[in-house]
Amino acid sequence: MAVRPFSYRGQGFSLRGEKGRFVLPPAFRKVVRDSSNDQRILCVAKHDRWDCLTGFGLSRMDELDEQLDREEERALRLDKDFDRDTRSAQLYGFMEVPFDDSGRFIMPDYLVGLGGLEEQVFFQGGGAFFTIWNPAKLMEMGDDWAAAKAACNAMMAETDKPKRGGK
Repeated sequence: MAVRPFSYRGQGFSLRGEKGRFVLPPAFRKVVRDSSNDQRILCVAKHDRWDCLTGFGLSRMDELDEQLDREEERALRLDKDFDRDTRSAQLYGFMEVPFDDSGRFIMPDYLVGLGGLEEQVFFQGGGAFFTIWNPAKLMEMGDDWAAAKAACNAMMAETDKPKRGGK
């Protein structure tokens, strides 16, 4: 029986809470947990092209060698340099970050810096992975990101609304 691929879709938003914790959105939390053999382990790394972080579950490790092979084959076909060791270090250089049942996790300081994260983060589904953005960095992206920008703006506006019964 074929293994079902795990897919991250949709968006989410989190404010940095007490103790510097962010909250993994419920839809992503379930996929990460399912793809990590029911462990609450989020893998986080710097995205190789965009000014954001990327997240995924442990099952993605099974795909990384295949990705290396494809990238090396493409480079050879296009007569471009390819340093397999460097690319392997980039792909496998992710950090395993635990999260609790509510999705709360502490992002390591060096990843916060690499991602330019501040008090708000936006999560964007990307199929085999999802991205984690500082909303200001996302807004600098081109028109290809219009839908993600609109979702992010809507989610930020929701967090600015006073809570029902609040002041």
